Formats: sequence, C-alpha cells, structure tokens
Amino acid sequence: MKKMKLNISICIVLAVFILSCKDQKKEEKIMQTQQKVTAEDILGNPEYLAVSYGGYRANTRNIQPTIEELKEDLKILHAMGIKVLRTYNVQPKLPHASNILKAIRALKNEDSDFEMYVMLGAWINCLNAWTDKAPDHNVESPDNALEIERAVALANAYPDIVKIIAVGNEAMVKWATSYYVQPGVILKWVNHLQNLKSEEKLPKELWITSSDNFASWGGGTPDYHTDDLNQLIEAVDFISMHTYPMHDTHYNPSFWGVSNEELTLSKSEQIEEVMQRAMTYAKSQYESVREYMLSLGVNKPIHIGETGWASYASELYGDKGSKATDEYKQGLYYKYMRDWTNKNKMACFYFEAFNESWKDAANPLGSENHFGLFTIDGKAKYAIWDLVDQKVFEGLGRDGNTIEKTYNGDIESLIESVLIPGEKDTLIPEYSY
Repeated sequence: MKKMKLNISICIVLAVFILSCKDQKKEEKIMQTQQKVTAEDILGNPEYLAVSYGGYRANTRNIQPTIEELKEDLKILHAMGIKVLRTYNVQPKLPHASNILKAIRALKNEDSDFEMYVMLGAWINCLNAWTDKAPDHNVESPDNALEIERAVALANAYPDIVKIIAVGNEAMVKWATSYYVQPGVILKWVNHLQNLKSEEKLPKELWITSSDNFASWGGGTPDYHTDDLNQLIEAVDFISMHTYPMHDTHYNPSFWGVSNEELTLSKSEQIEEVMQRAMTYAKSQYESVREYMLSLGVNKPIHIGETGWASYASELYGDKGSKATDEYKQGLYYKYMRDWTNKNKMACFYFEAFNESWKDAANPLGSENHFGLFTIDGKAKYAIWDLVDQKVFEGLGRDGNTIEKTYNGDIESLIESVLIPGEKDTLIPEYSY
C-alpha cells in the first residue's frame, strides 16, 4: 500500500512538472513571437490603435489599481482594438507602469491571442520640481538618473511588451512651470539610451523618443529653436508631439465659434463645423512641427503622443467659458482624429482611456478629470457608443459594472445638453473653410 501511495505521489509530481514545463514553453513561444514585433511595425498601423492609459479609480494615486483591476481594463481596451498603451512614469512609490506590464504578461499567458504593447514613460524633472523651493529649470533633478535606470530595467525585463521609451512628458514646454527642463537634459538621456542600444544593453529594435507639446518640437515660437533641440530631433527615433485644440479654445480661440453663414444649419451641423475647424487647428500644429523638422534636413516619423477632448469642464472650457466640453464634441473630435491619423499612418495615443479623478482631486468637475472615453464606473461615452452597439464589450465590465452607454444611449438628450460656442462674425482665414 505504501509503495502504491509512493507511486501515485511520484506521478502527481511528474504531472505537475510536465504541465509547468509546458506552461513555460508556451510563455517562451509567445514572448519570442511578440518580441519580433517592433515599434516600426505598430506605430501608425490602424490594426494597433494607441491610447494613454491610467487605471486609477480613486482620487489619489496612493491607492494603486490591483493587477486584477488592470487586467479588467486591458481586456476592455483590447476588445476595442487598442493594442498600444502609453504610461508616464516608473517612480518606485507609483508601481502603476510595472503592474501594467505584469498584467499584460499574465493575460498573454492566459490567452495566446492577447496582444498589447507599451510606450513606457520616464518622468523627467528640473531641480526642486514639485517642492516649496523655486524650480531651477537650468538644472535637472538628481532623481532623473534613477528614473531612467528603472525604465531600462523594465524594457529589458519585458522586451516583448515595451517597444518604446519616452524620455519625459511635456518636460520641455515652458508653461510646465513646476518642472520643465531645457532640451539639453532630454538630449542627454535620449543619447544615453541610444548608446545602450548600440552596446546591446537594450533591445536594438527599441525606439527612443520624448513626448512633448508641439511648440517644444519647434512648431512654436523661435525661442524654442535651439541647437540642443535640433540635436534632439536628430537623436530620437521618431517625434511624439502633443496637440490640444480644446485648451486653445480659451488660450487661442481664433478658430473657435460659429460663423454667421452657419447659423442656418442645425445644431448638430453647427457643432460639426466647429469641430472640423478644431481638427484643422490640430493639423496646423502637426504641420508646423513637420516644417521645422524638414528645415533641419531631417525626415522621420511624427506621431501624436497625446491629444484629447474633455467631456466636461467647470472652468475655462465649460458652460461659462469657451463652451468646448461635452460628450458630443468629444465624440466628434475622437472620430475625426482617428480618421486623420489612421489615413496618414500615424499613431495617436489618444488621451485617455478612462476618467481619472486624482488629476484634479480638489475640483471633481475640473476638465482634467473628464478626458476618458469611459467614465470611472465603466460607462461608454458617446465617442464609443457604436462599439457598444457592435457588442464588442459583451461579457466584459469594470468593477462589477457592465459596459453601457452614457445618457442611456439617447442621442437627443445628449444633443439637448450641448452648448453652441459664441458666434463669430469672421474667422481667421487660416482656419476658415
């Protein structure tokens, strides 16, 4: 009897060992297959839509999403064709990015058809950023070196997932007064990462960039046109530029509003005309960067590293301001932006996947909390109602909630809530069509 029990135990151990080996081989096969996919393959490919992603549910980042919550979100995004995510930092107290990578790896092991890649952000600060001391924009924070070191470690640990490292987020634009640095700092770290690639200390196919406002890439005023910026444009594998016409409905509203000729149109048609002008404005910022790049004798890809439109705002862009924010305008902008970038083989890391209430915790109605395509509880905003109709989210949900349409899917109720921007007697010719 003892011998029989011993034989059974041995069989069980062997079975577990064999299954473990099979799982390991399966994981290795998936890694090998997806390790061959490069940034060049996915950026600008409509089969690999991109989005900026934060999975935070609470109004503080101190409460990190669990791996299971992240997996829940990633399944939703994958169902809608999103296969490239953008993250923003790898700070040790905020393990959000590393947890996303763990969640993707787990989903890939569960389903060999699951495919998701990441543009991994490394946050860059100037000296004294986010402190009670005056920021010194000419000196970088000593924390930057550790941030880059962590990004390198993650890129090497997940070569099948991390396809891009972005050095800094809006880290050169001068209105980022809390933390911006000079282009030479970004250039230093981009060159460092490129050198690691040449030394085979990073995957050679990994692309390196910085993700910043269009002005920072030479599309703005001449004070941005420095030798360090020119060298940076040479050093990156592609330009990742941001454009936000929504913000400029307040700061540069020349393109915004309804012309006298459009007053005879229906409400929805008037809004469509306004949003087409917003798109034209965004395209003009892209063209300004492209023209500057070409003037340097450089010709490399430009992708949209960030753009978006809030569905609500209590301040400059809301009902008492430029009247820019609502779900209908957001939905049109999303459609127009996707159509333009897909047609022109440009990636668009649309900002953002889900609402995040920590961004302006003191003001729940602030625009920063309302850029998501989904609400925090998982309702699909107007921009993606069509995907609900197509049942792509069937069986999926967020925090126990099924994916349903906002406004109960009533387009008339949505249109009724939309405000028309102020009338314009004339529009600047550059934006008049």
